[in-house]
Amino acid sequence: MTGFTDPQIQHLMEYGDEDYNHMDFSDLAERDKQFAKIMSRTEAANNAEVRELIGSPTRHDLSRLECRIADALVARGFIEVRTPTIISTQQLAKMTITPDQPLYKQVFFIDDKRALRPMLAPNLYVVMRRLREHTDGPVRIFEIGQCFRKESKSYRHLEEFTMMNLVELGPEGDPVDSLKTYIGDIMEAAGLDYTLSREESDVYVETLDVEVNGTEVASGAVGPHRLDAAHDIHEAWAGVGFGLERLLMLKNEKSSVRKTGKSNTYLNGNKID
Repeated sequence: MTGFTDPQIQHLMEYGDEDYNHMDFSDLAERDKQFAKIMSRTEAANNAEVRELIGSPTRHDLSRLECRIADALVARGFIEVRTPTIISTQQLAKMTITPDQPLYKQVFFIDDKRALRPMLAPNLYVVMRRLREHTDGPVRIFEIGQCFRKESKSYRHLEEFTMMNLVELGPEGDPVDSLKTYIGDIMEAAGLDYTLSREESDVYVETLDVEVNGTEVASGAVGPHRLDAAHDIHEAWAGVGFGLERLLMLKNEKSSVRKTGKSNTYLNGNKID
């Protein structure tokens, strides 16, 4: 018995999303015959989807997910913010992203003073501190924006990816309860069932992670926290960050996150080149 070769599986997965690793054939001739048959069927289905997109234009799946999440959070009382993609190395240091930490090696540096942000949290610390000066009640903000990390090739990772990060400063009640509520809002907007688990973190020490069928899609944390003093934050907070391409990959049952992010090769999960 023999199965598809790795190049054959890779080619099939570029156009489809089924698992072809379990398939066995009596000989090489039968394997290659079935490969050609499945490849033809899968490519035809892919191309039909592309023609459908051309004939019935719609917003990108990722944009529609962003809108559903943003609408849910605004309804919950959050303010949407937009902050710079380029941050200072001083901001990285305040997040303990220093040369001795693993995440430091994943940062795209522009020069010795600036970098492309690997996360949204550094800027959100700044914004929520400044908004705190304007109110005695809770400060609720969120951002949906691009982040950048040097990642190894993986079906779950992108070097340029979309994060949704929310934070509530001064929650009314238990910060963990607030965090769980907001996680529920996001996952309802995404249309996915999920589980929660506690994990260790290089930056936040401990996080409350969100998983879908064993795949992590978000990490949440609560304060006060050891990072807070460097940002002049001195009260309780709750925050969580989601990778939106990964959420979309799971929702649309795609085989790779590369099919759901920014791409010159894929459009709404369909191969166009």
